[in-house]
Amino acid sequence: MEEINNIEVVPCTESDYLKPFRVHYSQNGTKKSWDFMRTHDSVSVLIFNTTSHCFVLVKQFRPAVYMCEWEKAKTQPPKSAEKTEEGAAEAATESQEGQSASEGESTSQWLPASAGVTYELCAGLVDKPNLSLEEIARQEVLEECGYDVPASKLKKITSYRSGVGVTGAKQTMFYAEVSDDNCVSPGGGEPKEGELIEVVKVPLHEAMTFAYDERIPKTMGVIFSFIWFHNNMSPKYKISTNV
Repeated sequence: MEEINNIEVVPCTESDYLKPFRVHYSQNGTKKSWDFMRTHDSVSVLIFNTTSHCFVLVKQFRPAVYMCEWEKAKTQPPKSAEKTEEGAAEAATESQEGQSASEGESTSQWLPASAGVTYELCAGLVDKPNLSLEEIARQEVLEECGYDVPASKLKKITSYRSGVGVTGAKQTMFYAEVSDDNCVSPGGGEPKEGELIEVVKVPLHEAMTFAYDERIPKTMGVIFSFIWFHNNMSPKYKISTNV
């Protein structure tokens, strides 16, 4: 998953997923303008395996995260201290992992692919108008994580706006309980859609430590859903999330 190379950054003139606009408006008599992106709404699913008492997350490379980290790294001064043999070996490995195909860019400028890897809830775009949100969520659980769960078994947690300054898209979050009996495939997403997903299990007793560990790159949905589970489901099952 974490072997990324041939990186090239080019202008985005057309996209099926993002459409940039500028809106002009008046607010309390003051003329204003705002740039925004139109994109799809989405669904996400907190999956809890009742057999192994663990949460099922997905881990994947996110180009947008990678490029943000790369931009941040460009502004930091270069390290001047002498590298040890071990440090030099690590640097060589990182250079090989992040090769650049951009004209004029040195391969040493690119970060290792791990800089763009995040832990997330199983999720997907709402881009099938003939399906309900529950049915879309069910498909994502099956494709990404390999569990076959009836749509009727999905419990809606809440919905909220994400990226309010840029997209304002709505995400609806569901909760699904699964067991090992529901697992019908290894998951991993749809390769034809460009997905390359690793299924990750977080033991229940480590959940809140995982959520608050800033060294682990994750989405706010993971943190919020773990807190929701602790407040709403842990008392029911009389189990601890290690808070």
